[in-house]
Amino acid sequence: MNNVVIIGGGPGGIAAALSARRLGAEVTLIERNGVGGSAVLTDVVPSKALVSAGQTIGRFAEAMPLGLRLSEDTDTSRMAIDFQAVTTGVRDLALAQSRDTTAAVQAAGVRLVSGRGYLDGPGRVVVETATGEQAFAADMVLIATGGRPRVLDTAKPDGERILSWAQIYQLQELPEHLVIVGSGVTGAEFSSAFRSFGSEVTLISARDEILPGQDPDAARVIHDVFQRQGIQVLDNAHAEAVTRTDTGVLVTLKDGRSVRGSHCLVAVGAVPNTEDLGLETVGVETTASGHIKIDGVSRTTALGVYAAGDCADGMKLASAAAVQGRIATRHALGHTVAPLRNRSVASGIYTTPEVASVGIGVADLETGAIGARSVLVPLATNARTKMKDFSGGFIKLFCRPDTHIIVGGVVVSMSATELIYAVSLAVKNRLTVEQLAETPAVYPSLSGSIADAAELLRGHTNAEIVL
Repeated sequence: MNNVVIIGGGPGGIAAALSARRLGAEVTLIERNGVGGSAVLTDVVPSKALVSAGQTIGRFAEAMPLGLRLSEDTDTSRMAIDFQAVTTGVRDLALAQSRDTTAAVQAAGVRLVSGRGYLDGPGRVVVETATGEQAFAADMVLIATGGRPRVLDTAKPDGERILSWAQIYQLQELPEHLVIVGSGVTGAEFSSAFRSFGSEVTLISARDEILPGQDPDAARVIHDVFQRQGIQVLDNAHAEAVTRTDTGVLVTLKDGRSVRGSHCLVAVGAVPNTEDLGLETVGVETTASGHIKIDGVSRTTALGVYAAGDCADGMKLASAAAVQGRIATRHALGHTVAPLRNRSVASGIYTTPEVASVGIGVADLETGAIGARSVLVPLATNARTKMKDFSGGFIKLFCRPDTHIIVGGVVVSMSATELIYAVSLAVKNRLTVEQLAETPAVYPSLSGSIADAAELLRGHTNAEIVL
């Protein structure tokens, strides 16, 4: 097997292309919008860059209790923000990342083709390019076409006042009052960012708590932080329609209430890009939601066809997509691979503070799906936390009651998305709480509280310890 054709140049497609080249295959990567896909150009990279800019402003405010001032007559809580420069910088960063990724892929010897690719029967991929169609023979095909914002018929984005998460970076001015429909990860992240910039923010949540599906203790911390920051959270509120007015937008709720704002961000999930791919020509099956069915090594129901990332039925994370892409190529090229274990893939939420988790969670314990003990250690007494003037975070660890093997964890803190890696290593390598506790941590450090949590967890028999 020598010819690998990849449709989609996001994290899954790029990782697969580079892996296949290292294994000696001839690789063709087809991408119609730009190397990096939506993850680099309109989703993960720009959204986190925007959030990072907001967090930078927040760090100035956090440092004020320690005496930091820009000057004697400057109020750091009212710093001027050139929002057009912010969004321009975010877009430039995304394009630079795309260029760097393009260069890396080309340097590896991957053939790049710009256009729309689709399957045209077994072992054949056709690409519609600006100059006509090209056909490629393929011993292996990987579909990594990603997803796009879900659009509601009653709240269609116009790119000016009603926005999807792919359009928010086109704004030229800071919204005076941003209404966000959807309290999942995307809605929470943008709520945090725009409040840091100074916008009034109203978050409309269809549930009784924000961040559905996340650790409930973490969700409560973020909810409380939002309220302290002045974000208005409307729980159990179902948006029925979003319409433009002369001065902004009107969001109508199903219970008859309405919310007016200058702009509205509709963040109600994503749909897979699996239409018009010729899946039926080779027998690739999809779920009711349109996602491609895959197994643990990324195989679809068609021989020689694999899928990875948001277009597939699995974890919707860029990191998971990359792993799926590498597993797919290694499997297709005859190498031994281990199926992807979802529980070993960490996820992160870039609010302020951040939330990160890996492995099992509270829901697994409540349903009895797995037996485990847990410990929750607040970060209020951590010295580094005091330096940041933040006291609402925590470290939570889960371990097997008999073997003490660590099977999960949750971190709510500044840099939680970095701290979770230590827990991920423990979960992936089946480390025990004793091994984690006995690994010295730098003092003072946030990571030291992970070791503290492991120390407290070992030897205890109660289901939860809260200090």
